Amino acid sequence: MTTIEIRMRVEPEYDGWRLDSYVAAKIPRLSRARARRLLEDGIRSPPGRRLRPGSVVREGLTFSLVRPAPDEPPPPEVPVVFEDFALVVLDKPPNLAIHPTARYHRQTLTGFLRGRPGEKADPAHRIDRETSGLVLCGKGVHSARLKAAFARGEVEKRYLAIAAGWPKEERFAIDLPLALGSGAVRVRMEVGSGKPSRTEVELLRRFERQGERFSLFACRPRSGRQHQIRAHLSAVGHPIVGDKIYGPDEGCFIRFTEGRLSPEDLVRLRLSRHALHAERLAFAHPATGERLEIASPLPADLERFLAG
Repeated sequence: MTTIEIRMRVEPEYDGWRLDSYVAAKIPRLSRARARRLLEDGIRSPPGRRLRPGSVVREGLTFSLVRPAPDEPPPPEVPVVFEDFALVVLDKPPNLAIHPTARYHRQTLTGFLRGRPGEKADPAHRIDRETSGLVLCGKGVHSARLKAAFARGEVEKRYLAIAAGWPKEERFAIDLPLALGSGAVRVRMEVGSGKPSRTEVELLRRFERQGERFSLFACRPRSGRQHQIRAHLSAVGHPIVGDKIYGPDEGCFIRFTEGRLSPEDLVRLRLSRHALHAERLAFAHPATGERLEIASPLPADLERFLAG
């Protein structure tokens, strides 16, 4: 039987959680009971420690889950926007996961990177599976340098988002703390408590579609929280089109994961994926220090929505 290994590293916001709760939070389709069974059947603990479902996890803990490999095709080709000896920038299509999960193993961006010839590259950051756009990957020792640059906030990021409603101002900032929530959707971020988070927003276009108002925004996250732009825009009354968690009904996400989205859900969502695109990256080259700025055009599905 072919198996897959899912490697996990505990992020700061999960410090102090039970192991089964952490795994259930990271793999949204798992209940805590299913996570416990998975841990009992296939966990590889770090050297010198035996992990159990009730073990308390700490930031930086690494471990692996081993499970039967699902049947899935190999990853698609991903356009290369820029490449040299130290890094590669990819233009990720929507609906492609960055790293393996319980549902996606080969169909990932890292799976695509593993299949490329030459020195292997590793993503220096993450964007959501449904989000399209630029992903910066480092090669060899340069990978750690790029990850550190992201952690220090030295990489400038700009996203394009299509969202409901028209704002009163053309430029505004959203300063709202974010923390992982405890509701039915375990990956949902809640505003009002947690870590400081800031998103700067610029209105690029107002438009109407079938009598409803929408905006095209340029968003610059000044912190790097999970789902930051999606949660922030929703909190100020501009949920991103197609967002199953922060859009019209968070139950859409549950129904989506269970494969039972209704025709009514699809009408309310308006798009099959959330309308967020990682459009621009600006950063210092990890070897030469040269400033690079790389851009990606809005993909066809979002252009079609803008065109009506």
